[in-house]
Amino acid sequence: MTIDFEELTVQNVSRHFGRRRALAGISFRARAGGILGLLGPNGAGTSTLLALLATLLQPSAGTIRYGNLAVVGDAARSDVSNGGAALRARIGMLGHDLYLYPELTARENLTFFAALYGARDAAGAADGALARARLSERGDDPVSSFSRGMRQRVALERALIHSPRLLLLDEPFTGLDEASVGALIARLRELRDTGAIVILATHDLDVVEGLFDDAVFIRDGRMMETMARPEALRATYRSVMARGRA
Repeated sequence: MTIDFEELTVQNVSRHFGRRRALAGISFRARAGGILGLLGPNGAGTSTLLALLATLLQPSAGTIRYGNLAVVGDAARSDVSNGGAALRARIGMLGHDLYLYPELTARENLTFFAALYGARDAAGAADGALARARLSERGDDPVSSFSRGMRQRVALERALIHSPRLLLLDEPFTGLDEASVGALIARLRELRDTGAIVILATHDLDVVEGLFDDAVFIRDGRMMETMARPEALRATYRSVMARGRA
């Protein structure tokens, strides 16, 4: 079974953990060839939302639609079980945990994940990923010897090794130096140009100035505003969040 989609639609999605409401009534749309920012203070619910989009959690209510495939509230478990593997094959995620084996080399890590996704030439896929990460000369060194920025570059290529349509990133700039930040932003723009849907949650507003095609502002699990091509991002963020406190 093969699944592809050029649009992701989130419609009135909520998520509760017992009596605690993590998200309530979130709605937005993301399209292929675009980078969408999820912006909010700590505890806003952006990490929970990314987990929902990655199918790691199920919504308590509402609909998440990947093209024609709909995930609808708790009833969606049957949909995910029927098409879940094919859908997840089109999703890549980079979160706080980089999901790399530090005792293995960068090449071994990437070869392993390429094989896990069923690549016909896992070794070739790993070589290509190392080249895109500009780490070919360090490919046979253990990941434990890498700087934070180098590990992040390997982890990003790990998330992309199966050429996903949807890439989800949770605070990808944390701990990176200026050069690593620039390299990551350049890679994200390349992905946008090749038709990926990129959704990124971050607090590093100065770093991502001018990067987003769309932004979704979330506070206390509720959507405050959506905005196309936001400018003066830090000032805009402060203005939107101030309205949330009013």
